[in-house]
Amino acid sequence: MATLVFTFLFMAAMVGLMAIGVLMGRKPISGSCGGMKALGMDVECEICGGNPDVCKEENQLTRRVVARLTRKVGK
Repeated sequence: MATLVFTFLFMAAMVGLMAIGVLMGRKPISGSCGGMKALGMDVECEICGGNPDVCKEENQLTRRVVARLTRKVGK
């Protein structure tokens, strides 16, 4: 039972630390380098459909939303 409690507390602490890191302005957690293309699979991104400009726009939108939420939380 002690192992389960320790594991739960450890995982909760790690999630909390990651959340604090994101709120402090660090780069959000992202996927692995290359994704499916690194595995040799030819698949298109579900977000951009193979157009990297759309991914850039989506990332900028996400950053603006996170910035707004961070300002609201800080008030």
